[in-house]
Amino acid sequence: MRRPPNRSARFGGSSVLSYVWPVSLNASTVGFTADSGTLALAATSHPDFDDTPLVDENGNGRKDDDGGLWHAHWVVLVPDTTRPDGALKVRDIAPGEAPALPSTWPGAPIYIDSPSYPTELTGQVVRIDVPMQVLGAPESFSYDGVTAALKVSADLHDPLLRVENVFDVASGDLSLPGRFEK
Repeated sequence: MRRPPNRSARFGGSSVLSYVWPVSLNASTVGFTADSGTLALAATSHPDFDDTPLVDENGNGRKDDDGGLWHAHWVVLVPDTTRPDGALKVRDIAPGEAPALPSTWPGAPIYIDSPSYPTELTGQVVRIDVPMQVLGAPESFSYDGVTAALKVSADLHDPLLRVENVFDVASGDLSLPGRFEK
């Protein structure tokens, strides 16, 4: 899955490839509203848009043209109630809602953060360097691993960004069996 998705030249209906690590930490750990869903760290690639407005990942002097490069996000996942199959989506921000958001929120109407963590894919390894102080130096937490394709809604409405296809779940059931211990 290392190749970025094909470019469609539009935001609505565009594809996002992602390696995702749902974690047992509260969403408030990284600045979102507490208890707002499942916090997940993701490495994503999407050549049709750039959602990291604070960083010029490709070093060309522009901060709006490198969404196709693999980069990190924190997202909050919730059930997609518009689908009967139990799929997930990135939590939307409803008009008029004013949730707590991280300082590096890119302005999209979803629970997403663009923290600019160094992200690299080498062979079968995905590495995102997350500073422990960002997480409040927890003693432990649980996690799982997922590879998935997401889709931006063609009409840009709720759900704006939904999980469209799950390729693999490390545990097989999202039970968060991985364990980080200090």
